[in-house]
Amino acid sequence: MTKIQLQKIIKSLIKAVPQSYKELMSTVRREAGNFGFPTPEKSKLLSAYHSLLKNKKIKHNPNLEKLLTKRAVRTMSGVAVITVLTKAYPCPGRCVFCPTEARMPKSYLSNEPAVMRAILNDFDPYRQIKMRLRALKANGHKTDKVELIVIGGTWSSHPHQYQNWYIKRCFEALNGRKAKSLKQAQKTNETAKHRCVGLTLETRPDFITEKEIIRMRNYGCTRVELGIQHIDNKILAYNKRGHTAERSIKALRLLKEAGFKINLHFMLDLPGSSPAKDLAMFKKIYTQSDFMPDMVKVYPCVVNEHAELYNWWKSGRYKPYSEKQLHKLLINIKKITPEYVRITRLIRDIPKESILAGNSITNLRQLLDDESKKEGWSCRCIRCREVSRHNQAAKSIDDLILKVRSYRASCGTEYFLSYESKDEKVIYSFLRLRLDDKARSNFMPELVNAGLVRELHTYGQLTELGQRGKVQHIGLGSKLLKEAENICQKEGLPKMAIIAGVGVRQYYEKFGYKLEGTYMTKKLK
Repeated sequence: MTKIQLQKIIKSLIKAVPQSYKELMSTVRREAGNFGFPTPEKSKLLSAYHSLLKNKKIKHNPNLEKLLTKRAVRTMSGVAVITVLTKAYPCPGRCVFCPTEARMPKSYLSNEPAVMRAILNDFDPYRQIKMRLRALKANGHKTDKVELIVIGGTWSSHPHQYQNWYIKRCFEALNGRKAKSLKQAQKTNETAKHRCVGLTLETRPDFITEKEIIRMRNYGCTRVELGIQHIDNKILAYNKRGHTAERSIKALRLLKEAGFKINLHFMLDLPGSSPAKDLAMFKKIYTQSDFMPDMVKVYPCVVNEHAELYNWWKSGRYKPYSEKQLHKLLINIKKITPEYVRITRLIRDIPKESILAGNSITNLRQLLDDESKKEGWSCRCIRCREVSRHNQAAKSIDDLILKVRSYRASCGTEYFLSYESKDEKVIYSFLRLRLDDKARSNFMPELVNAGLVRELHTYGQLTELGQRGKVQHIGLGSKLLKEAENICQKEGLPKMAIIAGVGVRQYYEKFGYKLEGTYMTKKLK
């Protein structure tokens, strides 16, 4: 199909004003049939739309853009998420459940989508990011606000020289040009076309020290994925995890003291565990101040031929939960998850053909959601409540309520401030503020006597910088920031510090914050 024919289809779509994907495709199929061609790909239609827009042949049409965007879910949380994989390095862990495939980072398989992209690009972060940016753009996604996630074994065990090179290459890819140093690359990214609004690194609790935290901050890390797996020491030892629950508690304490957002990884159905033990674990992490995560990834254990567990399963030493047991357990976990926790995953993205035993249902979350609707309850986690999943945009801030929830966590008081619908079923924007018990003696000099903003996030479809969206860029973030400052002042703290992504520094400058060390800080009057 020619460029002119594709543009004619776009003009027909503008006249037809489709309100759903079904209506869109009905028009596309009819018009393509008139030309004697099969239905064109959405990416080609989107390219034709942008060409007409650039030449001022048509006006901006947000509704049509949305319908033409492939997998809009990728940016519906307000950011474009890009995952990159490090090359294979020896892992300090000897976990029985962890796949160890030749020439692959520990726990990752060569047929996983993210891994296949990494292999295609020789594990070079620059090439991986460029490939993802091109794909996102071709499918209609905005990419000016990027959340970068680095995976691949235990980040903290990689050589420091490699770490520095890797992160520098990441920023160079987003900036579109090389830099003399990592610091220069970060400075450039503050005003780049693709700004890094958040950087996530993945590691183990037994590698978290004050020195490691300082190193992570110098890289620009704002969130840590921490593999805890379980909090029962007997189960951890039986699975050769290599650390204790007490070590996890200590790591959490240090990370929160430095203001990091934390995503804890838990594995259900481990050898030696049971549905009752797993549920008891979640009840404990949601109620005991030693834990209290911001986010959780739930990975039901599966058997793969590249793990030691394969031999345990083959010999009858290990038997996975039944499908009914696992579903019931996950439902019970979702029912007790607090409003300030986000369940980021319920399964690991392992191809079905690589799973010999254990859960292999890829749309498990959807099945559980359908079941919850039948039973008349709903999950209260952040992900299930975020506005983009409810298509319930607010006409004005006055339609929303400000909720302030507080709880004790890791020797500090956490405030979860959020703008929500009046029935509290939909969340639009939130802020995590921490008042640490050791604020006057923090090991990070710039955080002494400061309240810590660990996260500020506004949901809704990603809206370009400088543009006003239905939820993004309407003032919710600035109002939450002001509320957080008020709380700090009432509690007698003279300063506020924000663990901001490199690409968000300019945003906070508008409110009087300045870069101090690796944090954005402000003295409160």
